[in-house]
Amino acid sequence: MAKSQFCTFFLDKHFFGIEVTKIQEVIPSQNMTRVPLASRVIRGLINLRGQIVTTIDLRRRLELSERPNQQLAMNMVVRTNDGDAVSLLIDDIGDVLELDQEDFESAPDTLQGVGRDLICGVYKLKNNLLLVLDVEKTVQVNHQ
Repeated sequence: MAKSQFCTFFLDKHFFGIEVTKIQEVIPSQNMTRVPLASRVIRGLINLRGQIVTTIDLRRRLELSERPNQQLAMNMVVRTNDGDAVSLLIDDIGDVLELDQEDFESAPDTLQGVGRDLICGVYKLKNNLLLVLDVEKTVQVNHQ
């Protein structure tokens, strides 16, 4: 039975996962430099040990409510298929879960908005629903 590993995280009371192979690292909140005229989804640029990395606000990308001002975001740095590093702002990190691929289901029809395009499927867990995010589609940001 084939298994997949997911790095899980929380975002506005939702439980998400990204394949572990796509994750470079998770780091605390960083100082960001704003990018003039960029999409509102792009929160800015961070300096990651000399590498300039674009930061995407995942709440905005998924059209969720804004993060409360007192809540610091975490940076989940992912690697695209092209090898580029992109930081996704998340609320909190979860655990790494190893799940059976046969338990993977396509995204439910009830999923609305942009999330329908960015979530490639779900795992029904004992107490939760794990929404699996498509990294490649998520980092493709058009001007909004």
